[in-house]
Amino acid sequence: MSDQQKGNVVMALQILLGLVFLFSGFAKVIDPLGGWYKVDDYLTAFSWDGLKTLSFLGSVLLNIVEFALGTCLLLGVWPRMTSIGVLIFMVIYTPLTLYIAIYNPVTDCGCFGEALKISNWQTFWKNIVFSIMGVILYMWHEHSSRDKSILKFIVVSAYTGLFLVVVSYYCYYNLPIIDFRPYSIGTNIPASMEVPEGAPSDVYETYLTYEKNGEKKEFTLQDYPKNDSTWTFVDSRSELIEKGYEPPIHDFTMEDPDDGDLTEDVMANEGFSFIAVSSRIDKADMEQAHKINEVHEFCEANGLKLYMLTSTGIGSDELNAFIQETGAQYKFLNADEITLKTIVRSNPGLVLIKGGNVVNKWAVKNIPDFQKLLDEAGGDMEKVEEMQMHKPNNWATAFIFFAIYFAGLFAVWYAIKKFLLKEEK
Repeated sequence: MSDQQKGNVVMALQILLGLVFLFSGFAKVIDPLGGWYKVDDYLTAFSWDGLKTLSFLGSVLLNIVEFALGTCLLLGVWPRMTSIGVLIFMVIYTPLTLYIAIYNPVTDCGCFGEALKISNWQTFWKNIVFSIMGVILYMWHEHSSRDKSILKFIVVSAYTGLFLVVVSYYCYYNLPIIDFRPYSIGTNIPASMEVPEGAPSDVYETYLTYEKNGEKKEFTLQDYPKNDSTWTFVDSRSELIEKGYEPPIHDFTMEDPDDGDLTEDVMANEGFSFIAVSSRIDKADMEQAHKINEVHEFCEANGLKLYMLTSTGIGSDELNAFIQETGAQYKFLNADEITLKTIVRSNPGLVLIKGGNVVNKWAVKNIPDFQKLLDEAGGDMEKVEEMQMHKPNNWATAFIFFAIYFAGLFAVWYAIKKFLLKEEK
């Protein structure tokens, strides 16, 4: 293969890997709490709970490095260093994802945040392919005809770090600028919980353990000693062989200790209902929790319903302490903690439901004054702008994000380059 052909291969791999790293970093940078939760899952799975105090910072820094590396690959900046960066990522993640694929301590690697879910084995084979690409990049980096400026690498890294810290900060204190999760605005929750007719179901293999003369042996349902009384049944187990269809929303419930599951009743309500969400009451932002009381007062005055979903047990000391401190008088219901973290990235957060549809969502600090908005709308609930569904255009948001990012990057680089040329003269 000629040097030019090797250079073309390097450029193609830089662009391909650059786009993948950019997409992966972007999906996680705009959802810093989601990345934090995933890192915590890993630390819990490996019993490294002592490191959880660093998990948020580590998650954000890792996302920034991944995004910056993607930018450098895409622009062809300092090929030798970027190829080493790819290899470092692959040396760490390939063995890790092999372990995860074999032992399944977490069900989703979180490589692409909430934007794209792939199985643990798919993740491992993806990393094998990327590792091969990284090796080729490193071996042939000298054949790259693209920018080999170390200064540009430093500029890109510094600018990217600053830009993404600002973006992560905004998304942390508000909500992700793009919501890839199954509870995004415009989602019909009941429809997202349905399993289509004819959809494949989970396939399990059942294994039966029998004992004879002190020896234990495992059988399947096809070959177990059904009519042989010399064998004694000991135990059975089921193993998932093939995963069937799983609806986007499969674990959403609203449990009342006395009345049971209220999900169907709430979702069937054709009027507006508010659902406040606190994954754990003891972790709620107490300085802002009073805003949920204001929403409750609005609901009481206008014949609407407000429910607080939490994983904290009804009647627990933590919940009683919260009620005592905030004076909360609204109804509390239980739901799964992971589900609640998925619904809204704020603790507490607020979701507006109408006919089972997610109309709007707010981080607690951004909850508007609904009574004021209603008064401005002449008392007509249907004219309150905040209570109308405006499904965001994710493509447009992503385009604006990258347009601002790259425009700023090129402006900074142009200014530095112009300054250096002036100094040389």
